[in-house]
Amino acid sequence: MRREVQARAAGIRTLLLLPVVSVCLAIVYRNWGPRWTAVCVVLSLLAAAAWIVRAIRAYDARWLTRRMNSSVPAFEDSAELLVNGGGTHGLSLGALAPLQRVRLQKRLLDANLPDLRPAYPRRALLITWTGALLLSLFPLIAPNILQRLSALAPSQSQAAPGVSIAAKLHITPPRYTQLPVQELASLDGQVPEGSQVAFELRFGSNVTRAAIVFDGADRLDLHRDGESWKGDRVLMAPTLFRLQLEAADSELAAAAQPLHRLDVIPDRAPEIIVRSPERTLSLAAPGQKTWDLVFDANDDYGLEAAHLSIAHAQGTGENIKTTQQSLELEGKGDARHRTYRKSLDLAAMGFAEGDDVIVRLSVADNHPSHPNLTQSESLILRWPAHVEAQSVGMEGLVQKTLPAYFASERQIIIDSEALQAQRADVEAKRFASRADELGVEQKVLRLRYGEFLGEESERSAQRDEDTVAVSKSFGDAGNITSEYGHMHDRPEAATLFDPETRRILKAALNEMWQAELHLRQAAPDEALPYEYKALDYIKQIQQAERIYLARAGVQLPQVDSERRLTGERAGLSDRELLASRQTTDDLTVLTMWQSLHGLGTPDWSGLTAWARRHQATLPDALGLLASIDRLQRDRSCTSCRDDLIKMLWPLLPRPGAALQPRRVPDAQGKAYLEALAAPPAPAPAP
Repeated sequence: MRREVQARAAGIRTLLLLPVVSVCLAIVYRNWGPRWTAVCVVLSLLAAAAWIVRAIRAYDARWLTRRMNSSVPAFEDSAELLVNGGGTHGLSLGALAPLQRVRLQKRLLDANLPDLRPAYPRRALLITWTGALLLSLFPLIAPNILQRLSALAPSQSQAAPGVSIAAKLHITPPRYTQLPVQELASLDGQVPEGSQVAFELRFGSNVTRAAIVFDGADRLDLHRDGESWKGDRVLMAPTLFRLQLEAADSELAAAAQPLHRLDVIPDRAPEIIVRSPERTLSLAAPGQKTWDLVFDANDDYGLEAAHLSIAHAQGTGENIKTTQQSLELEGKGDARHRTYRKSLDLAAMGFAEGDDVIVRLSVADNHPSHPNLTQSESLILRWPAHVEAQSVGMEGLVQKTLPAYFASERQIIIDSEALQAQRADVEAKRFASRADELGVEQKVLRLRYGEFLGEESERSAQRDEDTVAVSKSFGDAGNITSEYGHMHDRPEAATLFDPETRRILKAALNEMWQAELHLRQAAPDEALPYEYKALDYIKQIQQAERIYLARAGVQLPQVDSERRLTGERAGLSDRELLASRQTTDDLTVLTMWQSLHGLGTPDWSGLTAWARRHQATLPDALGLLASIDRLQRDRSCTSCRDDLIKMLWPLLPRPGAALQPRRVPDAQGKAYLEALAAPPAPAPAP
């Protein structure tokens, strides 16, 4: 009985595996040849044997006795005696076991034993064999289906009615990319920057002359080589092109040819990830002798030289001495992914109290003519200077911390303006990443300024909460802190500045918070107004600090009134948002938008000229030009019209600001205004 069950299980597994393995082997043989097919046969046999053996082992003697005990009541739950010969699970049952075994053997002759063989999974077998049959017939049916679909839909490789084109593009990427030679069977595609594109075209009609006219009137004449027309060109930028054919048929030669597009995959700059330290500003630990730095760099083609710039700033106030040095680092990893490690010896550098060490890693890629260079964010290691105790009766402040942070806020503004200026030239993902990094720098700066108001960092706040939670078991921690401790976690209790200066600093923190919010959302243009306000507040704080220090005996120079309003104003402009005015150039898009909705006649040449003038600022100028060309050649193409409308929608000019006259209220509005102007009713008499 057990052998029959195991044979049925092995047969079911074989029937399930056979169609799947056969189809897979056929695919491997068709695409990779007999050598890989033989390897797959061996692997398939090993895997199938392991799966079948595992299924057979599941039907062992213990499984059989359990099924017999549950299926045949005459065995009295003692079927193990027939298998194990007098014991159950290795245990002896004494003199009763042989007697019970004899009884079961007599009953076995008369018992109607059940069929324990597993049933065939008909649904699974039907699905498996049907799927294998369809996959086997697909290579035979697919060519006919594709031919019928190509007959119903117009092919993109057709240049004009009556002319069929067989196109091949041989793409040879630059040697430094180490990419293999590619081949495209279409006139549209993507190629790496600097690739040599060799055109090979075959025409179904008698073409006497062929040329490729690129966007911008650049022309490439093709030469005939047997039945093919060939030519090559090095592409450094994306382009649109059109075939220009001459044939014996004059109508064929005059037919409009469609535009084709070749996009260029640019060589991206390396990406640097700082692994250690975790913060841009780190404070030196007591007794720290070294500073460990870990960077990861990635590039699409290859990495070259990496330099670590180290600046050591010593001194305070205006007596600051800076020492610069640069070290070349050797990374570990392959050509595209490397890890750079460096441990700075702080003692050898003369790092002392009050000093700062600023490092920045710069990595270049392997571009032969103009390597792309990427610099990491600046990492600062600071040894805070000791704050001397103030003497009794001294009114001025001794701590000089604000000027350093004041320079940092100005640097964030400079970086935000530079990032906004590069928005059109930077990829969206990298733009958002850089804006998020500026948001992190703004957050660090905000937390540092918050220390002047007595605010704590997130880690300190969590530590204080844990301390309070532990102390509650011994007493009221809140009363103990308020009676004996210093309430440094309240802005009102901060003793570093006077109340007016604290108010201005709190306003600056609010502006920094808004700037950080917009930077995290990749909107530096919206964050700049808040950064300007924060900078203005900080300048007020600095001026207030100078006036406060003046009481300690500092004599400030007299202001020269003759020099007022005599500074250079070249390049300065009002940073406030001005009301936009629509120009004739902006109305080109608006007029075309209205004509596409049936309001006027489309000006195709005007829109094409506008797109070429603004090609550097448009998000997809080539796509817009191609969409204009498709709709201009086929005015009845509804999908082409919809595509052009979608591309023009984000390019519409913003409406100009205008004063709107106050509307005359209706009867209900007049009643409401009269009720507001009416005197209040007298209170009722008590």
